[in-house]
Amino acid sequence: MWTFFIALAILLVGYLVYSRVTERVFVTDDRLTPAVRNPDGVDITPLPKWKAFLIELLNIAGTGPIFGAISGALFGPIVFLWIAFGCILGGAVHDYFSGMISSRNNGDSIVHLSGKYIGKGMEILMRIFSIVLLVLVTAVFVVSPSSLLEALTGGKVIAWIWMVIILAYYLLSTLVPIDKVIGKIYPVFGVALIVMALAVIGGILFQQDKYPMLELIGNLRDFSKANGDLPWWPFMFTTVACGAVSGFHATQSPMIAKCIKSEKEGRQVFYGAMVAEGVIALIWAAAAMAFYHVDTPEGWDALAAVGGSSTSVQQIASTILGPVGTVLAIIGVVICPVTSGDTALRSCRLILGEFFHLDQKKIKNRLLLTLPLFALVIGISIWNFLDSHNFNLLWRWFAWSNQFLASIALWVATSYLYEDSHSKYRSLFTAIPATIMTAVVATYLFGEPNIALGRFIPFWVACIIGGTFALISFGVYLFYLLFHKNRHIIED
Repeated sequence: MWTFFIALAILLVGYLVYSRVTERVFVTDDRLTPAVRNPDGVDITPLPKWKAFLIELLNIAGTGPIFGAISGALFGPIVFLWIAFGCILGGAVHDYFSGMISSRNNGDSIVHLSGKYIGKGMEILMRIFSIVLLVLVTAVFVVSPSSLLEALTGGKVIAWIWMVIILAYYLLSTLVPIDKVIGKIYPVFGVALIVMALAVIGGILFQQDKYPMLELIGNLRDFSKANGDLPWWPFMFTTVACGAVSGFHATQSPMIAKCIKSEKEGRQVFYGAMVAEGVIALIWAAAAMAFYHVDTPEGWDALAAVGGSSTSVQQIASTILGPVGTVLAIIGVVICPVTSGDTALRSCRLILGEFFHLDQKKIKNRLLLTLPLFALVIGISIWNFLDSHNFNLLWRWFAWSNQFLASIALWVATSYLYEDSHSKYRSLFTAIPATIMTAVVATYLFGEPNIALGRFIPFWVACIIGGTFALISFGVYLFYLLFHKNRHIIED
């Protein structure tokens, strides 16, 4: 129990202290934000700070801080360290800079920012990569809630019907102004997500005799490796992404960057939403470890059998909280993915609109961009639904691509700070987490034994290759830091 509360305290103190450090490194001022300077009534619309926070939380959350954290419980209490320190030092910094740099560039996407601060070659790569990732995210977040809704209705309403309903909602939400649907229902769902997490951890805490929480002291070992699964490095860093560090957030923060009314709101909205997600992830990881007793071989096997899926969420919530828990499970694994799937599709539309220079005020332009994307989502969703192996394959590659995007977003922030006129040495603030994430994605690519090059390369070699990639990246950065002058890029 004490390990959980210490990790929780790290997150809360981190927000109170480190978020202010992050804000000072960025150096906020009183310049006008896009929502104040040039609102368009569709995507660039001023929103109250509390509403922007809750929408940002729903945008970035999805099922990540639930499913990912439950899967992360298989690594044992060591996952608490990654969620707490990863969120404060990496993930929240990543989200804050993704949102604030976008705000200073008229709400531009991470794609355009990559080109501006790293180079045109990176912009081309990121445009292709981001569109593929966002389409995959949307497709993934159609299948999982549809399957659960079929189960919860006892098969009376089949998954295909739920898929049609969810897809229809995605199309509507992507096309209408952000304050008409997202701005009205997301705050309600955001509160529900927080209440659900608090109810689950409350149920665990009041039943410690039945579901004892694991402590880090005495359990500082890799549970998954002991049970013959993938080791914590680098696989815990890709398994638990939302709640710690997640590149998907770099595609979502610019959406809310178009809606904040002051740069001073960025700390609460972007950094604060990520810390809130870290708390939710911490709760679900703790609940899963306690509920399944992962310190025993039988408990570990039981959790491994269901993994971070709707089944595990339903078992935990319904057993601990009874009928109320079933309702909460529905909120967690239906509403959360749906509210991330629609914003993923919306982000994709904005990235394409940015590339083709199409005015998004016009509904015909929104339709022109959305309908081809929508057709792709339908096709992938059907392929995904027909074979569960397709879903597992898709999810593993999503896990890697998610963290690849996080590493690029952190390098964009590093380049931004380097080019800023205040002090290029402040760029070390983001260069260090960027280097760590570079090591994660490179090691995963060469070491994952099921879908990547790990089937051909020994794992220790993959670790050396991953470390080498990270050192080269940091070495190039240091070379520029020490021997090159700033270009002093001016924000649009």
